[in-house]
Amino acid sequence: MSEIVATEDTLGGEPRIEGRRIGVLHVVDRVLDGEQSPEAVAAEFDLDLADVYRALTYYYDHPDEMREWRRRKREAAETAREAQPDPEESQRRA
Repeated sequence: MSEIVATEDTLGGEPRIEGRRIGVLHVVDRVLDGEQSPEAVAAEFDLDLADVYRALTYYYDHPDEMREWRRRKREAAETAREAQPDPEESQRRA
């Protein structure tokens, strides 16, 4: 049985299942947003079912922290999108 940990050198400090690179939000997204059962997520990632429930519990026990992590991930995705070259601009130059 694993704990939920957060270390700067793994997933940038995002809470995750100990010993794995599977973040709490990844589990939550699969179960709550992706409509997968906890059992299916556990099987897919070779986790104990208790680890999936522990991640879900952590999510609900730390709502402010989880909102902040979602905001950070959204900003990182927007920054990455903005850094991508505009395909239409590339075609005009050619």
